[in-house]
Amino acid sequence: MQNKKTILDILGPIMIGPSSSHTAGACRLGLIAGKIFGSTPKKVVFNLYNSFVKTGMGHGTQMALLAGILGFDVDSVDIKNSFEIAKNKNIEFEFNNFEDYNRHPNSADFIIEGENSEKIVVKGCSIGAGEILIEEINGFLFNFKGDYNTLLLMYKDVPGMIYRVANLIQSQNINIASMNCDRAAKGLGASMGICLDSKLTSDLFEKIKEIDGIYLIRYIERLKF
Repeated sequence: MQNKKTILDILGPIMIGPSSSHTAGACRLGLIAGKIFGSTPKKVVFNLYNSFVKTGMGHGTQMALLAGILGFDVDSVDIKNSFEIAKNKNIEFEFNNFEDYNRHPNSADFIIEGENSEKIVVKGCSIGAGEILIEEINGFLFNFKGDYNTLLLMYKDVPGMIYRVANLIQSQNINIASMNCDRAAKGLGASMGICLDSKLTSDLFEKIKEIDGIYLIRYIERLKF
C-alpha cells in the first residue's frame, strides 16, 4: 500500500528560495554529497543537466548546490551567500552544463576532491517537492533519498559480507527498511546502501567499520523534511 500524502507533501518543504525542485532539492543533493565525502573539500566540480541548466540560474540552483556542500540545509539564509562563503573557506568550485536526456531533468554530478587527493563522485537528481534521489557513488549504483537513516559501504567483494553487516545491525534490534547492493565484478569492489528504521549507535558503527575489507563507510542521518 502506498503512503498517503500529507498536507506538508502538497505544500512542499520549508525552504529558502523559489523552487522546491531547483532550490530545495538542489540544496539537499549537495548536503548529501557533502556528507558522503565526509570532510571539508578542496574543490568541487558540479555537472548540471537539462532543466537544472535551463532554469537553474533564475531559481538559484548553483547557489543551493554549493550551499548543501557547505552543510547548509534548505531553510538556511546563508544559501544566497554560498559563493562568498566557499571562497572565504578557500574551496574551489566550478559548474559545467550538459544536455543528456537519458538523465532525469533535474540531475547533477558532484566531483569532490580533498586536501589529500581523496576523490568521490556522487550522481543524483531532484525528483520534485524537495525530494531527492542519490543514484550513484564512485560508479556503484545506489537508490536512497535521505528519508531514512542510511548506512553506505564500499568494500572488497567477498562471501558473507552482507550477512556480517546485517547480522550486526540485527543484533541491536534495528530493522532494515531497504537494502541496495552492487558490485564491479566478482572479487572486486562492491557496495551496500542500507536504509534503517532506527538510528545507528556510534558503537555499532565502529563495529561495522572494523570488518575486514570495508574501505569506505558513511552513516547519514535522516534529512529534515
